[in-house]
Amino acid sequence: MAKKKKITLLDIAKNLNVSTVTVSKALANKDGVGDELRKKIKEMAVTMGYIMPSVNTAGTRPKDGTGNIGILIPSKFFSNNSSFYWNLYNALSSELLKQNYYCIMEQLNSEDEFNLIVPHMVQDKKVDGIIILGQVSDNYARFFSTCYKGFIFLDFYLSDENIDTITSDNFYSEYIMTDYLISLGHKDIRFVGSFNATTSIKDRFMGFMKAMLENNYHVSFDEIIEDRDENGISIPIELPEKLPTAFVCNCDETAVHVINALKQRGLNVPDDVSVAGFDNYVSINGTSPALTTVNVDPAVTAQAAVELIIKKINGLPYNHGHTVISGKIVIRDSVRKISQ
Repeated sequence: MAKKKKITLLDIAKNLNVSTVTVSKALANKDGVGDELRKKIKEMAVTMGYIMPSVNTAGTRPKDGTGNIGILIPSKFFSNNSSFYWNLYNALSSELLKQNYYCIMEQLNSEDEFNLIVPHMVQDKKVDGIIILGQVSDNYARFFSTCYKGFIFLDFYLSDENIDTITSDNFYSEYIMTDYLISLGHKDIRFVGSFNATTSIKDRFMGFMKAMLENNYHVSFDEIIEDRDENGISIPIELPEKLPTAFVCNCDETAVHVINALKQRGLNVPDDVSVAGFDNYVSINGTSPALTTVNVDPAVTAQAAVELIIKKINGLPYNHGHTVISGKIVIRDSVRKISQ
């Protein structure tokens, strides 16, 4: 198969009968190109499939911009400084600084979310763009998308291809984790995570279910073990009377709660029951035994999010829609092989 030709600035210039210098200036948002021509050049670049060089976006800002990018986080996901979102926020802040932007964080409380209140950093024009980190209600997400365009969703998505989002590969990663447990001899496995709480949990359960069904093992939506209430707040884990041989948990925090609940029953992990998590934000020494989990590198996720939001607010070509970041299983001590 012939290798697809890489589109260059010269190819774009020939199509529009302009110089490569003009194309370069237009794509870099530099002076010397009229607005109408700049728009044509950018549209042609996207149409032809031009890939921007690994852009060092440092110093690239909208004209008259603030140099700030906002991180909007629902309060329920930011309850303590050891959460997955805290780690991801730190990674975003560091990556933005590398690109010569500063980070402004604002928490979205449940009242403002319900009442569809625009974030204060938008009202006060303190930011050039916003990364919404974590699940917000569909109503708020759609409301926000109608009144502010320079944003992306991170770790959440809507069924709208016109909205730019970045998530981890929740479905496939949980599928691989479940398949790994099955390869160790586990047949009776239960999923822990409230299905309707987030899009991530839904996708992770579907990956879990696929692995179980492919192996002809029992799986039921009704047997999901809840880990949070309708407001997304953690609730005590209620273990079933008849325990499975393994639990697949939607996140590390929930996995730790399951391990603690099992210990209260006098059971040992993994000798009596295996437990797997997701996210890899609990340190190796943070729980005993060390947690087998899925690692989605916060630095890689932050780099993708920052590159996307900077390109978007500067009008540079980028891939619209849903971007997926791959995960990788980290095998530690909380699961074990059992006899067939």
